[in-house]
Amino acid sequence: MGADKIQYITAMTVYIGAVIAIGFYYAKKASESSGNYLIGGRSLGPWVTAMAAEASDMSGWLLMGLPGLAYWCGLGEAIWTAIGLLIGTYLNWLFVAKRLRTYSHVANDSITIPDFLSNRFKENKKIILTIAALFILVFFSVYAASCFVAVGKLFSNLFEADYIPVMLVGAIFVVAYTFIGGFLAESASDFMQGIVMIFALGAVLVTGIIKVGGISELIDNAKSIPGFLDFFGAANPETVDGVQNVSNGIPVFGKAVKYDSLFIISTLSWGLGYFGMPQVLLKFMAINNPVELKRSRRIATIWCAISLFSAVFIGISGRMLFPDAFRTASNSEQIFILMSKNYFLPIIAGLVMAGILAATISSSDSYLLIAASAFSKNIYHGILKKKATDREILIMSRITLVVIAVIAAIIALDEDSVIFKVVAFAWAGFGATFGPIMLFSLFWKRVTRGGAIAGMVTGGAAVFLWKLVIRPIGGVWDIYELFPAFILSCLAIVVVSLLTDEPSEEIQKEFEYVKNYKYES
Repeated sequence: MGADKIQYITAMTVYIGAVIAIGFYYAKKASESSGNYLIGGRSLGPWVTAMAAEASDMSGWLLMGLPGLAYWCGLGEAIWTAIGLLIGTYLNWLFVAKRLRTYSHVANDSITIPDFLSNRFKENKKIILTIAALFILVFFSVYAASCFVAVGKLFSNLFEADYIPVMLVGAIFVVAYTFIGGFLAESASDFMQGIVMIFALGAVLVTGIIKVGGISELIDNAKSIPGFLDFFGAANPETVDGVQNVSNGIPVFGKAVKYDSLFIISTLSWGLGYFGMPQVLLKFMAINNPVELKRSRRIATIWCAISLFSAVFIGISGRMLFPDAFRTASNSEQIFILMSKNYFLPIIAGLVMAGILAATISSSDSYLLIAASAFSKNIYHGILKKKATDREILIMSRITLVVIAVIAAIIALDEDSVIFKVVAFAWAGFGATFGPIMLFSLFWKRVTRGGAIAGMVTGGAAVFLWKLVIRPIGGVWDIYELFPAFILSCLAIVVVSLLTDEPSEEIQKEFEYVKNYKYES
């Protein structure tokens, strides 16, 4: 084994050791109750809430998927995606965070998203709870798979090893860590991982710009590629069977692609996804003092802005520095790794690339934990065995966690998966299934249980229908599935709610109580 690889391993080992230590530190408290294991007893501070929410949300696609998209086809789609996500981040913290923290506590102290929605509508037959839990299981399996793909690509590139074995090793580590420490360990480590991620992005971006020759040189070089710096279009790599043509060492691009307004709106709609992201919403529910959410919002928004735009311009600078290094969309997602290995001392590169591991762990542990809670707390305890003890719920959470991880690992076996596309589908699924009903539940008193069911089913089904059937038609139909699915879900909620009897007096009084609730500073 070469000296470089030894230093990579040393840096990664130190990082992994720190993460494991956090898991064991919180293991005892996590095992005290299912509430501690699944939501940390609502004990998070403002900094941990903010950093954990964003780190668990961004995942490996921030350091691999988004730079890879910018490397492959330029600024356009990547920058609009980043702008949409930044706007969505701010609005979610501004409007949803405090109201959800209050409502989830008032609604029978709900500790999961399916719990909250079911309790919000005072369900006897747990239809909303079941639908919500099933959608969480489906989409988080896909989401966790994207994380395993990221760690597999990282280790495969770093150690020149076969993809599948190292992907499985990474998956086993994440599962073991989450199995032990639960929500508190996940949140505390996410705080640390958020710091590692932003440091890694900043270091690679600054180094890349310096190596290109400065910002003006970067812009001049990028302009030589048709459409590469176009806000309203994209570069168009000429490919054969998905592999970009190269002529005399120079990658070949065709005529630039132009975006219409509908495409830009649909790309900006990434921001709508935030209203339905369980891993973010759960952090809102878990903060100790809701008054501190204002501080958390500022921290989260600043972190998000720096991270997103750094990721985009890493991809831009990477294409200038290594123009023909990656000739497929899938391989281009390794540009962050290549730049780290080439421009840093091995021990520093190992720490920088730990940012990818950090992003992967911080997201996959959240996904696995929430998926596990969806089954153990909502289906097992809520429907199958209502008299289950807290200890039995805790055991079932851990069993479910392992099962979901196995499913995710099977999905992740495809080495050619494009992380950005996998995440985009899962993001749309959550955004359209939970986003509209979350907003209507928090801000519209007239929404009914029937409306909630119709909205969730319509949103979730529309994502699959648009992605698999309608979008392949092309033309005006080739837009991101979250946008139409979100709209259809909203329409279903409004129409069915107005056609069904208004909510009971008890539900309306609880809504008014939450609406007018005042926290003391």
